[in-house]
Amino acid sequence: MKHVRAILSALLAAAFYAVNVPVSKLLLRDVGPAMMAALLYLGAGLGIGLVSLFRREDRSQARPLSRQDLPFVVGMIVLDIAAPILLMMGIRAGSSSSASLLGNFEIAATAVIALFVFHEGVSKRLWAAIGLITLSSALLSFQGADSLRFSPGSLLVLLAAACWGFENNCTRMISSKSTYEIVVLKGVFSGTGSLAIALARGEALPTPPAAAAALLLGFVAYGLSIFLYVRAQSALGAAKTSAYYAAAPFIGAFLSFVFLRERLSALYLAALAVMLAGTALAAADTLIRSHTHPHRHTFTHTHDGSTHVHTVTHVHAHNHYVTDGRHGHRHARAELERAQGAGHT
Repeated sequence: MKHVRAILSALLAAAFYAVNVPVSKLLLRDVGPAMMAALLYLGAGLGIGLVSLFRREDRSQARPLSRQDLPFVVGMIVLDIAAPILLMMGIRAGSSSSASLLGNFEIAATAVIALFVFHEGVSKRLWAAIGLITLSSALLSFQGADSLRFSPGSLLVLLAAACWGFENNCTRMISSKSTYEIVVLKGVFSGTGSLAIALARGEALPTPPAAAAALLLGFVAYGLSIFLYVRAQSALGAAKTSAYYAAAPFIGAFLSFVFLRERLSALYLAALAVMLAGTALAAADTLIRSHTHPHRHTFTHTHDGSTHVHTVTHVHAHNHYVTDGRHGHRHARAELERAQGAGHT
């Protein structure tokens, strides 16, 4: 059940993060963008910190962060500060539709970085799933020919997506450690960095009700989401978790339809179908492991007073359906059967 729980954690993380889209649209009327980012991260760190006081992790399963983890922790925090800044600069220099479209590069960036930099295994099945998910995200954010227009701001958006791709992999490298520590450090330090930038930009402090709402949103959309995301990464890896997490824009669009009365287009439904196909393929890659290995069978029989020993080798292709510490098999016997001599004793 470990991998099934990890898939559910990744999808639930996407659902929590999706709440961020419609609610942030409402709060940004009274809160500046950099200040909003700061409050969201601080809400995540402080909220998960409070939860950790009442619910401790099992120390036998999660060890605290150590000095050896420092490079990945620092990288995670710095990249979480840099990516939103680059994104905001890109949106300012270009169009929001172009930023949304190019932002989907994060899924592919995470997988490519996981493969070539962190040497994480990425199967052909998972590449196909990532391709479908990237296509579905592009369809979701496509708003006409203008969405494909490249501008100087587009480069900044691509850099932001690359930063998040590296950040996802940095987090993956420490995901087996204390999830509470990871989320608290990420939230508090990234939030503090964003707050410093917001004040440097001259953004005003929000009213107490708006600040409280933003902090609460940060706890749900960032804190709980990051917590579940890190838990999923420890079992699935960065590439697969990113693929499942890509469901967030679809959930966010649906929530916008429910709460903000924004219309769901036919393109959304088409993109959703592609997304479901990609998610199903990613789930198959997670739950099914294909292995081919030989089985040797020895048969002994007596004929005319002599004992004959025959050794036959069958090559079986196994699909291993991994659901917990045990796994089931589905055998597809290959056509290869080889008799290896007959001896007399």
